[in-house]
Amino acid sequence: MLNMGILAAGGIAHSMAKTLSGMYREDGRARLYAVASRSQEKADAFAREQGAEKAYGSYEQMLEDPSVDLVYVASPHSHHAEHMKLCLAYGKPVLCEKAFTANAAQAREVLEEAEKKQILVTEAIWTRYMPYRRMLNDLIEKGTIGKVHTVTANLGYDIDTVPRLVEPSLAGGALLDVGVYCLNFASMVLGNDIERMQASALYFATGCDRQDTIALMYRSGAMASLMCSAMCLTDRVGTVYGEDGWLKVDNINNPSRIEVWKKEQWGQGPAEVISVPRQITGYEYQVDSCIRALREGRIECEEMPHAETLSLMEQMDNIRQQTGVVYPFDA
Repeated sequence: MLNMGILAAGGIAHSMAKTLSGMYREDGRARLYAVASRSQEKADAFAREQGAEKAYGSYEQMLEDPSVDLVYVASPHSHHAEHMKLCLAYGKPVLCEKAFTANAAQAREVLEEAEKKQILVTEAIWTRYMPYRRMLNDLIEKGTIGKVHTVTANLGYDIDTVPRLVEPSLAGGALLDVGVYCLNFASMVLGNDIERMQASALYFATGCDRQDTIALMYRSGAMASLMCSAMCLTDRVGTVYGEDGWLKVDNINNPSRIEVWKKEQWGQGPAEVISVPRQITGYEYQVDSCIRALREGRIECEEMPHAETLSLMEQMDNIRQQTGVVYPFDA
């Protein structure tokens, strides 16, 4: 059984705790063992609510616990690099919430350290691990819609009053929070061989991006049109357009179905609707991937290799350079 420790007890940490409780009830393959916060009081409250065995008032105390098998880093983007390096210093494998770091330079530092020490580090971009990803790629690979020409995706929520999203010092903005899902959707379908990228943004008064539009042109001749927003709720749909039809994913952040639309049946509704498997929360797939990687002695997960994480961070750096969004820790 995997004993997970959660580093930082914010909102996303509760989602992981719920996931681990479900996994423990299912077959005992993983459990929430410990939680660490900078506040002992907050750690104690989290442990009582979520059923953690241990509650630590410092990150270092939890990382010294030999029973912690894997650490889930749930702190803000701005602190991911620091906290992952801290975990690695204590020899602890890491599953770090997206965005992996605030910029590509930080990502390189962390990944180089993981490779040097031969310790598992992987990004918790949950859509990369979900069964729907393989389902979608299988449909494309068997020619269901013919050659793929275009991908569109959007993800937006009315979250512009969330304090961390407006703070450059916390790596705020729509791109790293929700745009990362749009970029990953395009990457999962079209890869990362991008020839040209164009981006524009609307801004908070602090200079962080409030909404972004992104156009990607690939050397294959395909293109992607993406939009992310912290200003408004969007339909969250992702669509893959091919020469013979298209595939529609109802929610790129946590899909429930894939619709297959055929060109010859245009206007008649989808030719097929494929439901995704039942899930606890959707987070369990990334934990399961970590369990497999640890068992096999690997330092990266096959669903989100280090090279993919770094490529996505470089893409977001490029976008921020174009839109002029700068963080205090950018090189």
